[in-house]
Amino acid sequence: MDLRKALVISGLSYLMIFITGFYANFSILETMVVPDNVDVTVANFIGQRTRLGSGILAFLDMLIFDVVLVFSLYPLTKQTNRKLTIVASVFRMLHAIGFGIALISLIRIYLITVNPIGMGVNLEDCIMHSLERFDGVWTLGLLFFGVHLAFLGYLSVKSTIIPKSIGYLLLLAALGYLVSCSAKLVLPGYTDYDQFFELMVVLFGVVGEFSFTIWLLIKGLKKAQ
Repeated sequence: MDLRKALVISGLSYLMIFITGFYANFSILETMVVPDNVDVTVANFIGQRTRLGSGILAFLDMLIFDVVLVFSLYPLTKQTNRKLTIVASVFRMLHAIGFGIALISLIRIYLITVNPIGMGVNLEDCIMHSLERFDGVWTLGLLFFGVHLAFLGYLSVKSTIIPKSIGYLLLLAALGYLVSCSAKLVLPGYTDYDQFFELMVVLFGVVGEFSFTIWLLIKGLKKAQ
């Protein structure tokens, strides 16, 4: 893959990840899951299966574009340090695999709510267990993603193609993911500070990754002219 194609494909893939990810997570999933209210959460999953299905499809699209980025980002930094570029690609693939495994739990919720009466008293437990598994595995996957961003940020700072400012913003995004996901996995009182950590991920991640996305598209389209 030549550099121009890599830039354009990476930029478009990142843009689609933003669109599908924000739609699936913030417009669908977060509106259906009500913290500390299992009954309402379960009722939402049962009564809004169509919305859940559209969210799952959006997540699947996001996963596909994430895998595309594993390969399209490679030409951008391989000349800077080929070995570290491979390591960065491996961690992004680990993130994609982790998210794919997590998504199975969300698909399970969609399948078991097709006949809620037949599930009986176990339905609530099955839904909440699957939801917790989805969240836990995805958090682990995002930890791998944070490591990927750290390598990508370092490679960008050292690159002769990518602006150093973009590299530093990616390192900041990596910090947000690493701190937040680590806290969620090991901090006993995480729920007391979850809004702070989530805001850190959103702000740092959006600034870093969206800046990178815009640069990829502008640089790629300029080279196409």
